[in-house]
Amino acid sequence: MLDHDASVLLIYTGGTIGMIENAETGVLESVDFNHLKEHVPELKRFKFSIDTIQFNPPIDSSDMDPERWCTLVRIIEDNYNNYDGFVILHGTDTMAYSASVLSFMLENPDKPVILTGSQLPIGKIRTDGKENLITALEIAVDKDSEGNAMVPEVCVFFQNYLMRGNRTTKINAENFKAFNSYNYPVLAVAGTQIRYERHLIRKPSPGGTPRFHYWLDSNVMILKIFPGMSIDIVQAIFNNPQLKGVVLETYGAGNAPERKEFLDVLTRAVARGVVILNVSQCVSGSVEMTRYRSGKILEDAGVFSGYDMTTEAAVTKLMFLFGHGMDLEQVKQQIFQSLAGEITIPG
Repeated sequence: MLDHDASVLLIYTGGTIGMIENAETGVLESVDFNHLKEHVPELKRFKFSIDTIQFNPPIDSSDMDPERWCTLVRIIEDNYNNYDGFVILHGTDTMAYSASVLSFMLENPDKPVILTGSQLPIGKIRTDGKENLITALEIAVDKDSEGNAMVPEVCVFFQNYLMRGNRTTKINAENFKAFNSYNYPVLAVAGTQIRYERHLIRKPSPGGTPRFHYWLDSNVMILKIFPGMSIDIVQAIFNNPQLKGVVLETYGAGNAPERKEFLDVLTRAVARGVVILNVSQCVSGSVEMTRYRSGKILEDAGVFSGYDMTTEAAVTKLMFLFGHGMDLEQVKQQIFQSLAGEITIPG
């Protein structure tokens, strides 16, 4: 149900959707936000109010970082009571990371925060940006029969699908279907109508209020294992005294080499307080560390299962937890809690 008295805040960070092609170099360059409005006259047909804020200057999403994530949260907190929903226009390269971390930084929201963008600039005739933007705006103000937001959580909308933000991964650099949510069903499908899967959508805690967080710790990293990996290089990484957490991308159901030198590096890191979180290199499925011998050996070394979390959710969750000054035991407890629907714990 669209509320004609509703309002949405459109936040433009940058990205392909707001770029034009430099006539001399052929390179895509960010332009003023007015360029976007000029190419989407359909926005004038909405009955609800749309206000805009833009990053100045707009950024390529490759330059997204914790400081800018905090800027987004600050914009939303400062304007939270004035709007029914928020749409963030964002470059696709790091959109899944931003959607993941925002799902942790925006605790217990009762309004939609929808990230979207495009694979082609908005000025191109075949652009996917118009439909993505228009539908994201509709979802941001859509309410149920009781006047509650249909989707009160951080989401990504792309190519007709609304997905939980912390379950998304970018899967294609060229196709319009750029994102997928492999381990959690889509929350809505946009066809002739927008069909919501109400039972899959998170609801705010009864009696709770939204909370906004600004503390992140970047002393974490992602390590993708591969055949022939140098133990000396791995050891140099784990020996960094600033290191607090590692997302270890393993094979299949959570398997890794059984080489003693490799396991010794992990064991020593765990002993000095480094949290190692095991996620699969596979795009679908869950880590089961007791399924195979190599996974069980990792567990015995003190590595934690990330179950079905995406790499993007796992690394930003560690940044969030360490950023809040949690000690090792607190972080361990929170890893196995679903803070924003980012993980499915078996049983």
